[in-house]
Amino acid sequence: MSSGKPTELDFLPAVDLDDISKKPILEIAARFWDRDRYEAFRTCYRSMRQIDDLVDHRKSSPLAITVEERSQLKNRMDDWVRGIKSGDTNEVFDRELIEVLKEYKIPFWPWKRFYKSMVYDLEHNGYSSIISFLRYSEGAAIAPASIFMHLCGIRKTNGVYYEPPFDIRIAARPLALFCYFVHIIRDFQKDHKNNLNYFADDQLERYGLTLRDLKAMAQGAPITASFRELISRYKKIAGYYRAMSLEVLSLFLPMLKPRYQLSIEMIYSLYLQIFERIDVEHGSYTEDELNPSPEEVKVRIIRTINDFSPVVQVAPFRV
Repeated sequence: MSSGKPTELDFLPAVDLDDISKKPILEIAARFWDRDRYEAFRTCYRSMRQIDDLVDHRKSSPLAITVEERSQLKNRMDDWVRGIKSGDTNEVFDRELIEVLKEYKIPFWPWKRFYKSMVYDLEHNGYSSIISFLRYSEGAAIAPASIFMHLCGIRKTNGVYYEPPFDIRIAARPLALFCYFVHIIRDFQKDHKNNLNYFADDQLERYGLTLRDLKAMAQGAPITASFRELISRYKKIAGYYRAMSLEVLSLFLPMLKPRYQLSIEMIYSLYLQIFERIDVEHGSYTEDELNPSPEEVKVRIIRTINDFSPVVQVAPFRV
């Protein structure tokens, strides 16, 4: 990219590929943004990560959560979401987040939906059905993805950001669900070693599986035929949302500037890399098997950049 002539990739920042290849996928994708938007992304996701980790840390404990402890954790989350909505908080980081929401015109609803999913997580042990899991995903996966899509879609005019001219939830939903179902398969071993389960009860019943079975396999017991059928089912669901995401993104990518188009394609490509590693018939579904190495991720990043061709922008942005 140093010929001196303008290219379609002149927007690419100077990034250390060896460094970013070790980061979470969303952070890798956001590194191709303008610096200010990247910092806004980090602030938003750190906020959600704090609450998610609070719940996961407690649920991963083998000790049963008491009614009093559950109430205390819920009160902490209540204060968190109420402070963000009202702007009435003395927490330094929450004040920083509130300023980001104002400057970047980020709507409040993703935080509200995320909060509801975290409360559900705290008060329930699993999901009765795929439908109940999808409701949970509205907050746990689609809400964060909608913030990402919002930050891709805003435009700056005369120093002021304006909202995207499309529904960020509709734009984000299929890709978020593709990534989430892949995520569940990828993290099967890690999650069940930590007493966390994201497979729906009706699907476990369908294939004659119990949580004890899953934990045993996560700890090294032989993979059963029934578990392979469960993974096959989840991979097919992921494939369904993969196909849907390609259709939906074909409508919305033309509304984004090239660097933000690339960031969305980077998310898709890096999750597809994991999706392609899921060997239903012969896989052991371990962390080592399903997680690409940093070098493999780096190669995929380079390939995605080299294959990238910006979609011509056809939709005007409202200002």
